[in-house]
Amino acid sequence: MQTHEVFNQVPDIAPFDVARNPALLEGLHREGAGWAEAEVRELGVLAGGSEAQEWGRLANEYPPVLHTHDRYGNRIDEVEFHPHWHDLMNVAVSHGLHGAPWLEDRPGAHVARAAKFYLWGAADAGHMCPISMTYAVVPALRHNKELSAKYEPLLGSRIYDFGLREPSSKAGLIAGMSMTEKQGGSDVRANTTTATPQPDGSYRIVGHKWFTSAPMSDMFLTLAQAPGGLSCFLLPRVLPDGTRNPIRIQRLKDKLGNKSNASSEIEYENAIGWLVGAEGAGVKTIIEMVNMTRLDCVIGSATGMRTGVVFAAHHARHREAFGAKLFDQPAMRNVLADLVIESDAATTVMMRLAGATDRATGDPAEAALRRIALAVTKYWVCKRAPSHAAEALECFGGNGYAEESGMPRLYREAPLMSIWEGSGNVAALDALRAMGRQPETVEAYFNEVSLARGENPRLDDAITRVGKELSDLSDIEYRARRIVELMALVLQGAQLVRHGHPAVADAFCASRLGDDWGIAFGTLPTGVDTGAILERALL
Repeated sequence: MQTHEVFNQVPDIAPFDVARNPALLEGLHREGAGWAEAEVRELGVLAGGSEAQEWGRLANEYPPVLHTHDRYGNRIDEVEFHPHWHDLMNVAVSHGLHGAPWLEDRPGAHVARAAKFYLWGAADAGHMCPISMTYAVVPALRHNKELSAKYEPLLGSRIYDFGLREPSSKAGLIAGMSMTEKQGGSDVRANTTTATPQPDGSYRIVGHKWFTSAPMSDMFLTLAQAPGGLSCFLLPRVLPDGTRNPIRIQRLKDKLGNKSNASSEIEYENAIGWLVGAEGAGVKTIIEMVNMTRLDCVIGSATGMRTGVVFAAHHARHREAFGAKLFDQPAMRNVLADLVIESDAATTVMMRLAGATDRATGDPAEAALRRIALAVTKYWVCKRAPSHAAEALECFGGNGYAEESGMPRLYREAPLMSIWEGSGNVAALDALRAMGRQPETVEAYFNEVSLARGENPRLDDAITRVGKELSDLSDIEYRARRIVELMALVLQGAQLVRHGHPAVADAFCASRLGDDWGIAFGTLPTGVDTGAILERALL
């Protein structure tokens, strides 16, 4: 017996082209990686395909499982993944989203990689964590020339070679990072793990790590207290003689989101590691890895924003309410346009940061800009992602609250990027620290945003406000978030005014910088060209 007819339901968005994104493609060319457009477009089609979208769903539906012992009682410390986790990893590695850019002597290599990282993250965010850490480990590992020469080619190899084997015997490597401990969290100088030097130049490491992501990686950078102070070490899972390094996985974290990725608590039972950098310079050494993962936190948040607004716009175009398509309802157009503006701003500044990464090696001004811009942008863009995801989910109504819509996974994923490698206060205070210790970063920041002066009066006024905020050092730590938020908004506004769609740039400056905006998304002022803005979210 048929009880009703199914109608006014939205067709599945997949397959869709993730690379059909003007802010991304324009940035790709502007920042010197137009040569990569063909591969970027290829990956965009793959990421939005029904197969890859299903890989991501299943990898999260069936998360990793820890096996501490085998059937005979032998300690094995293995994590079992859903097969599609390996499919996702294979695509990421084969397209060079990990350490490959460091091996390419080509302008725009890091920009191309950022664009691909952005696109492929739309299939699944969790597996991008080990991919990110493998990318970020390379500049830190270069503090030990011998280890770098041995492993860097494998960290950049485009072959995904999963399995527990001695690193130099593999066709490609994945790297992780272990910094925080139970008693310290972000205060890594409170670490109690010890490193005792051995006659052969190695160190015996004893202690624990409270948060080690991707414990099935081939090697890890970790911090431990050596005789000379807190130091950085490289620990492989399998030692040169083929025996297992005693890195014990105690349990996997039961996390809010990021379900496909294994995050763990581990203990070092006289594990063997090799020094990277000088004794006592552990934080200075590993911070290079942290700074690189910050870029990926921004990329990951930008990916989530773009995914959210594209899904929401697709739903609104096909769903009817109160006699018209949701997409044509004025209130919904205000919400969707606001979400597009936020997404475009995040994507545009992300590509600028990727360009600075490419140019930082030979250009001190770009290096200084990257140092300060990464900190302020990581704070703000990653902070905006959860509220953006919540609003995009709400565009679906109750349908968005159901797991099968995919929106709950997007929502649960959103807070991670703001927490990873230093939550809001850490990022904001680090921006102040950079300006205090490296005054050239302040000059680089103002040089960058001043390129847009004279194009929008609201932006001009906001640039002046940043100068006033920085000239007043009273209660500066108390005001850290306020200052860094304004700096991030001005940087985004300057990029949009110079390079973005005029309608997006005008609406951004009027709302974010001109105080003509409410608290929630969907409170844009009248006169905004929502039609032109919404075109940027349509596939």
